[in-house]
Amino acid sequence: MPFPRSSGILLHPTSFPSRFGIGDLGLEAYRFIDFLKESDQQYWQVLPLGPTGYGNSPYMSYSAMAGNPMLISPEKLLDEGLLAEEDFANLPAFPAEKVNFDQVVVVKNELLKKASENFKTKATPIQQKGFEGFCDSKAYWLDNYALFMAIKDSQSGGSWHTWEPELAKRTPEVLEEAQKHLTTEIFYYKFIQYEFFRQWSELKSYANMRGIDIIGDIPIYVAHDSADVWANPDIFALDEETGEVAQMAGVPPDYFSATGQLWGNPVYNWEELQKQDFKWWVQRFEAMLDYVDIIRIDHFRGFEAYWAVPQGEETAVNGEWIEAPGDAFFETIKQKLGKLPILAEDLGIITPEVETLRDKYEFPGMKVLQFAFGSDPGNPFLPFNYPRNAVVYTGTHDNDTTIGWYNTATDWEKRNLWLYLGCVSPEGVHWDLIRLALSAIANQAIIPLQDVLGLGNEARMNYPSTAEGNWEWRYQQDALREELGDRLKTLTTLCGRAPQPK
Repeated sequence: MPFPRSSGILLHPTSFPSRFGIGDLGLEAYRFIDFLKESDQQYWQVLPLGPTGYGNSPYMSYSAMAGNPMLISPEKLLDEGLLAEEDFANLPAFPAEKVNFDQVVVVKNELLKKASENFKTKATPIQQKGFEGFCDSKAYWLDNYALFMAIKDSQSGGSWHTWEPELAKRTPEVLEEAQKHLTTEIFYYKFIQYEFFRQWSELKSYANMRGIDIIGDIPIYVAHDSADVWANPDIFALDEETGEVAQMAGVPPDYFSATGQLWGNPVYNWEELQKQDFKWWVQRFEAMLDYVDIIRIDHFRGFEAYWAVPQGEETAVNGEWIEAPGDAFFETIKQKLGKLPILAEDLGIITPEVETLRDKYEFPGMKVLQFAFGSDPGNPFLPFNYPRNAVVYTGTHDNDTTIGWYNTATDWEKRNLWLYLGCVSPEGVHWDLIRLALSAIANQAIIPLQDVLGLGNEARMNYPSTAEGNWEWRYQQDALREELGDRLKTLTTLCGRAPQPK
């Protein structure tokens, strides 16, 4: 659906300042929303919010529907009476500019477990009713997730397909026995989901009250080692005997990579999904709309055709394109949930068929300015080639920051940029690209906070195909200076993207 002319900021919550080593849903999140409001922004875009595993990637989560417990604010648990100030007495000296995930997980898990035990004895009747209501309303994904995580802990963290066959294949009698023996652990995982949802819902309500809509990110694929695949093996391409991935997701070789990208997630058994009227996907969208106002679909092209690589391959070279029932899928979603506010991440190998699917449902596609200056006037990322129904970015979480990009750009790209702009302004190239994005014809413009702050690649969020060292960047407590907000507000107003009086 086309959106009104507007703009916003891309920032994952882990990047907030916090004394607990990772951004959370406490005070700094509310201050950030105030910054958005004061600078006339209307969107806050986040990365996927699920619980992360090895590599800490939000795109490889233990659940497509659960929230990341590392985002829970211990200070809000203190306000609820579930933690005490002395629980924070011996916090380690966390790095200020990076997330040390190993350190954070140990500290926050200890605090969350203490809060969970306190909830059992100290929860008020209202808190107890809230918890029970949450468990009932989210049972369609919560029960499987809590049991999955409890069993996983009892199996020393091993992937579900390495568990005893009866657990891996969900034999009813064995699952019933596991539920009896893991009561405490199951309660804990339900409790932290309740707390995540409660804190996130309060924050989202505050954002919406201040005129800010939240754009969430829904990865097309889910991790093999996840509650979703364990509980629904029939809708994924798995080896029936071993439970391992039979066909892996990825993208084929291209200009950027001679071997393509091999992600390792299982692709979908779309035939089985269609037989089930896409039930799991409908539930996933329903769960997502509990968290966000607008959904960005990552790797949208995979709904038209997807690259499938056989088990055992070490690169994405030997794969094949397989057609997906994208039209039937989105028609079903529309029938069951109405016309959804969806953005399509349509970067990469995009065919006319993908464009037709995107345009039939009026999903805005993405335009990235960093891709605009390396070729000829037909480049679809040059602003004069944009349609109105699109979202323009200076860069994304997978790119260099704008300053980092400029510092490593080819002479050809820099020359084209200078010719296009006329000159590079004294404010810096990051403000030139921000101005270019905001002034573009595209209905929506999204700017990574790193570009507003004028940071280099030390603040880059992710290097695709690199397993470690990503997702760590955090900004400093004094970074959101008033003059930055004023400059952003002036440009936003000048380019016709400020909120219109109602």
